[in-house]
Amino acid sequence: MAQAVLAGKTTGYKNHPQLDRFKASSDSLAAIASYLRAVAGEADERDYTFNKDKIAKRRLESKINVTSGQVAYECRHILNKLKSRDAERYAIVKSERIVEVHPLFVVVDGEIESWEIVST
Repeated sequence: MAQAVLAGKTTGYKNHPQLDRFKASSDSLAAIASYLRAVAGEADERDYTFNKDKIAKRRLESKINVTSGQVAYECRHILNKLKSRDAERYAIVKSERIVEVHPLFVVVDGEIESWEIVST
């Protein structure tokens, strides 16, 4: 759906804040396609179904900056979800010290992104 939004092929979710990171790149469609390819690879590893045929053929050659504060916030958010949904996985993930970000992103110093809708 995110790819359709960035391609202007949908009327919904046009202003979803998470899409701002892709909109800010030099080629938003290439950015989301690059992102989705890695997600599809992860889905394959977990035996999830992901239709790779729908991913645009474009590739973003550069990286997208993500702030350390945003990464920390998203990690806390995911851990909170895991805690209630998968206690076993939560126990494994909560002890990890190094967070591996998506290969499209490079972590830079900074706070939570201004577009993030922070929930407490």
